[in-house]
Amino acid sequence: MGVGGCLVVPWRCLVVLCLRLVFLVPAGVPVRSGDATFPKAMDNVTVRQGESATLRCSVDNRVTRVAWLNRSSILYAGNDKWCLDPRVVLLSNTKTEYSIQIQDVDVYDEGPYTCSVQTDNHPKTSRVHLIVQVSPKIVEISSDISINEGGNISLTCIATGRPDPTITWRHISPKAVGFVSEDEYLEITGITREQSGEYECSASNDVAAPVVRRVKVTVNYPPYISDAKSTGVPVGQKGILQCEASAVPAAEFQWYKDDKRLVEGQKGVKVESKAFFSRLTFFNVSEQDYGNYTCVASNKLGNTNVSIILYEAEPEIHPCSLEIQPACVMRL
Repeated sequence: MGVGGCLVVPWRCLVVLCLRLVFLVPAGVPVRSGDATFPKAMDNVTVRQGESATLRCSVDNRVTRVAWLNRSSILYAGNDKWCLDPRVVLLSNTKTEYSIQIQDVDVYDEGPYTCSVQTDNHPKTSRVHLIVQVSPKIVEISSDISINEGGNISLTCIATGRPDPTITWRHISPKAVGFVSEDEYLEITGITREQSGEYECSASNDVAAPVVRRVKVTVNYPPYISDAKSTGVPVGQKGILQCEASAVPAAEFQWYKDDKRLVEGQKGVKVESKAFFSRLTFFNVSEQDYGNYTCVASNKLGNTNVSIILYEAEPEIHPCSLEIQPACVMRL
């Protein structure tokens, strides 16, 4: 691989190419790497995918021939371009520097590059390694999931990047944001209702900002009634009985007096149910309304009920209604 469109040197053509490049690598002279004094190339070059990489080689007036190579491909020999890839351009060919640039770098450009020079009939080379970094990208993540309480789930988050990104799972809930694990796979056994909510997968490798995706986990559980209180109401006044229940899916409510179910539209009584509560309203309480009522909350996982009493209460008597006192007169 390497820079695309560059001339590759097959063995059968090696003799012909050596005739052209004999000034670079004469026969019988071993190629030397990392010469301590000359030529001097850059250290490893690290760039992000899509950026430009500049490869420089320091030279001096002793140099008569110069070239840049990538593995077995010749990129430039002096001012002559041997590479068909339009992304590779010559930046500088002076008495002090010989440099090229690879534009819009991709991962297949990563690898060793060689600066080769001819000086006093002695070829010398120096190598630089191009490192291509790639921003993290989440390529696979689990879909939203619904599960009954007590079940097991397995969430997957696969990400790519160079260097390999670190995967972190966090639980995002109304109560707190909690770290869960640092792995591509998140396993939860015996899941509870408190573990429902969104789970955030973050992929990070310090090349760019972390990439974040979320999975919604819905934990289903049967209803439980959290609040229901008996109420005392005087005859002729408005009375309300309320039953609150938590459940996923949301509970459906039914009201009973003794064995008789109360329905919406019944004279003098209003039944109002929402996602987490149900309310029974008496607009003008009569003697017949007093008694024991049962609130039933149910969903596909089960049901529960509670008894609530509507009892008669003495009407509140204002002190001033008993006898006229000077203080009451002033208050009135």
